[in-house]
Amino acid sequence: MDYLSKNVAANLKRIRKSKCMSLDQAAEQTGVSKSMLAQIERGTANPSLGVLGKITSGLRVEFQELIQPPRVDCCLVTPEELLPTKELEGQYRVWTCLPYEDTRLIEVYRIEVEPGGIYVSGSHGEKTREYLVVTEGVLTVECHGQSCQIRKDQVFKFETDQDHIYRNESGEKACCTCFFLDYHGKQ
Repeated sequence: MDYLSKNVAANLKRIRKSKCMSLDQAAEQTGVSKSMLAQIERGTANPSLGVLGKITSGLRVEFQELIQPPRVDCCLVTPEELLPTKELEGQYRVWTCLPYEDTRLIEVYRIEVEPGGIYVSGSHGEKTREYLVVTEGVLTVECHGQSCQIRKDQVFKFETDQDHIYRNESGEKACCTCFFLDYHGKQ
């Protein structure tokens, strides 16, 4: 199931229940059959725009409310159980733990840099900032013409509006967790 179908499934069920409606009542309100609504909520149907329009009109909700990522009160991410987003054998591995979304202005990554390894990251655009916490080893970060060595349990903050380099000059693996903040429109 793709992320959009998953969003619609979770949101439709949440909206219907918040209105204390049974599937029969929702079908009557929307003009969409009970079986189709049940399939959408299970994520086994791929509703057309027309069907989604009937649902939003009948339930009196904005289209965006139906397709946006559902609220998640708790989320446990184990990077080692994910596939790396980027990887260069013998150099580095990067996992996207929590991706950027319209409803969330931060991204969370885990980066591992092998001994002697280098990871070059491109700019993340204007008004983006990185908070980096080294969890293992020592990392050297080069950005804005400066080089800073960050040790385990230290936190480093820098603007990510230009290319930056993560370098492991030690003999052991270095790991960090990075939090990227998009602060467009914020002062």
